[in-house]
Amino acid sequence: MLKKIGLAIIIIITSFMIYSLIEPYWIQIEEVMIESNQIPAQFDGKKIIFISDVHMGSWPFFDQERTQDLVNEVNGLHPDMILLGGDYVSDEPLYVNSSFTELSKLKAPLGVYCVLGNNDPRNESLEAIKNTNITYIGNTGLWIEYQGAKVRIGGVGDIQTDTQDQDSAVGNANKNDFMLLLSHNPDFFPLADKSKVDLMLSGHTHGGQITFFGIWAPYTHSQYGNKYRTGVIKENNSTMVVSNGIGTITLPMRFFARPQIVVIDLKRT
Repeated sequence: MLKKIGLAIIIIITSFMIYSLIEPYWIQIEEVMIESNQIPAQFDGKKIIFISDVHMGSWPFFDQERTQDLVNEVNGLHPDMILLGGDYVSDEPLYVNSSFTELSKLKAPLGVYCVLGNNDPRNESLEAIKNTNITYIGNTGLWIEYQGAKVRIGGVGDIQTDTQDQDSAVGNANKNDFMLLLSHNPDFFPLADKSKVDLMLSGHTHGGQITFFGIWAPYTHSQYGNKYRTGVIKENNSTMVVSNGIGTITLPMRFFARPQIVVIDLKRT
């Protein structure tokens, strides 16, 4: 009996290990509807795609071929706007140029915008972005205009490695405008000006990467533990969407924290 129990335990553990090596390749399309009366009628039905934490590097992590496949998948969803949440590489300047070479192939009629994450070599990344169609919005913002209407998008620097100039990101937007803020780390959410920021998009946590069947993760890279680990969080009339990200760190494994392409559908109420 004990031998049978031991064998069963070994089989279960082995199965979990095999699955955890497969899950990083199983990208989930996570759709989120954002409803607001501050969304202009002209933006009703617009699709925003958010991807974060690619962590491009050498095999067995996210290599250039997988980045190409990711770009093709995102473009195949026909987004109106694409937002990139940082950590394109894992502290490896060697892969910065090749990462942005692939990401520059992302296409959206309303533009592609990005901030940096805590693992992005800053100088090399900013230099690489200059040679792409991607607009860097770290600690700044701009108005996106469409058919006479506009929404505001802005970004702040990573909370661990940079400064956060929220005033410049928000600019002259007021409480009646629809304002979207991009922050690599969700721990900025308590600091966000929720009288003006309607939606914040973040990554960084990897959804915990290794979780207890998606319920709880022992490590989230957030000072708030599992509170901001993943999903849709609402506070004081503001919404944050935290993506599980795309790549992995430390180990090329995930367990019930599938990589995600987040699709934000805007709906005017």
